[in-house]
Amino acid sequence: MALVNGKLLLTVIFVAVFAISRIPGLMPSNFSVAYALAFCSGVFFPGRRGWCLPLGCIFLTDIGLNLYYQYGRHISGVWSGANLANLVFNYVAYAALIGLGRCFRPRSSLFGLVAGGILGAILFYFITNTASWLFNPFQNLEYTKNLAGWIIALTRGVGGYPSTWEFFRNTLMSGALFTALFGAVAQLTAESPADKTAGARESESGDDTAAEPEEVNA
Repeated sequence: MALVNGKLLLTVIFVAVFAISRIPGLMPSNFSVAYALAFCSGVFFPGRRGWCLPLGCIFLTDIGLNLYYQYGRHISGVWSGANLANLVFNYVAYAALIGLGRCFRPRSSLFGLVAGGILGAILFYFITNTASWLFNPFQNLEYTKNLAGWIIALTRGVGGYPSTWEFFRNTLMSGALFTALFGAVAQLTAESPADKTAGARESESGDDTAAEPEEVNA
């Protein structure tokens, strides 16, 4: 029961922190919980939950954000084919982060988890910025379809906005910070070896008690 409650609490914390972080304007650009959510879900949630929880949460909030930008901010092109194709690559990157998380054990050290979260953030950065350069949904003139345009997408970005390096810094910082947060919470809510031993002893004690009437009857 303690393990079940721990997993439920961990799920609630993951979803709550992520949902709050997606409120527009609350976080700096690219300072996101999504990288840690995807990576840590792969680490701590076995089976389908590790895939459905992060991808489902991100998908639902992406729909809400697109509606907000279309009707609240009056930004056109959020539902364009190029932008949706760009978003598909975001999900490819999230899936890669979940897969990366599968390479780690829930009992991994916090340092190891943070290193994995940073590696996942770097992976996400390269995949998504390459997709932005490739599909160029907002027709940025800087993103020419050659090596120079790709390098600009990875380093300088679009004129009039902060450089891509600043976004990369935020990606790394948020990936490390929230992976550390989720990892610490997961380890605090996990079933300890003492709990497992106590549960095994209770089970053995129950078996002994059930066996006594049979001995009396014999």
